[in-house]
Amino acid sequence: MSKPTIAQKPRLSFWQIFNMSFGFLGIQFGFALQTGNASRILQTFGADVEHLSWFWLAAPITGMVVQPIIGHYSDRTWNRLGRRRPYFLTGAILSGLALFFMPNSSMLAALIPPIVVGAGMLMIMDASFNVAMEPFRALVADNLPDSQHTTGFSMQTCLIGVGAVIGSWLPYVFAEWFGIAKTADQGIVPNNVLYSFYIGAAVLIGAILWTVVRTKEYPPEVYATFHEKDETVSGHKGGLLEIFSDLVNMPKTMKQLGLVQFFSWFALFSMWVFTTPAVVDHVYHIPAGDTSSAAYNDAANWVNVLFGVYNLVSAVYALLLPRIVKKLSRKKRMRFH
Repeated sequence: MSKPTIAQKPRLSFWQIFNMSFGFLGIQFGFALQTGNASRILQTFGADVEHLSWFWLAAPITGMVVQPIIGHYSDRTWNRLGRRRPYFLTGAILSGLALFFMPNSSMLAALIPPIVVGAGMLMIMDASFNVAMEPFRALVADNLPDSQHTTGFSMQTCLIGVGAVIGSWLPYVFAEWFGIAKTADQGIVPNNVLYSFYIGAAVLIGAILWTVVRTKEYPPEVYATFHEKDETVSGHKGGLLEIFSDLVNMPKTMKQLGLVQFFSWFALFSMWVFTTPAVVDHVYHIPAGDTSSAAYNDAANWVNVLFGVYNLVSAVYALLLPRIVKKLSRKKRMRFH
């Protein structure tokens, strides 16, 4: 018995790919504010440098739990909003709330120590980013033909870079260009950071709403014509045990990628956690415990500028990815012919 013919997905236009990926700009806008300012905010609330890594542990541990669960269930979700868009929307709302409440944790000081609230918001923020982010990558595979996958991922990476650059530079721009207060009383986050987080929440929610409204997903019956029969199309759910089975049986390439990612993320988290206290101590020579002076906040704002530069480099590199992939593929073909 012959296999049923698998239809080819139609190619999408530049603007369709852009709309599909635009939500990533908002996610990375918020993520850049988190990575550039979480240590600064936690120190403002009283965290010692040697304890910062413990507070930051909440984020990757939460990601380790949330990512496979969201990936698993987003493959098996079909409702009126679609397959991936319910997760975009839920993640956007939760991320926006976390971005609002984290720098305002001192408001609850009468009930709970601000540092506890701040660390909790960091955990919720990271979990929410993962809820919104993971299905975005899968959307490229869902909607684009194989010939456009590189373009789709390159578009996402470019928008990630743009969002990260703007989000990283915003506290510095507010303080130095618009004169918004960069200092505050001890234990209070300055207005330039507060306003940056408010705008980050608005941009994140707005960008994801743009993708939700402007992007269509294939219904199950149409999606099935583009793929071999798959339990994710039929709606079968194997529960949490299937998640562990997926991890054990993942392709060799994914395991190799995981090893590479381990070392890159190790370096990234070290940078995110300790860059601000390192610059404060070794470059600006500010005494330990000083988190309210103009010099401390100048140092913290400058760290955001540095983070924006490394994200700018990645955005430019993303524009070159399709050409690099094409060139490497051509070399590989020539070697085998």
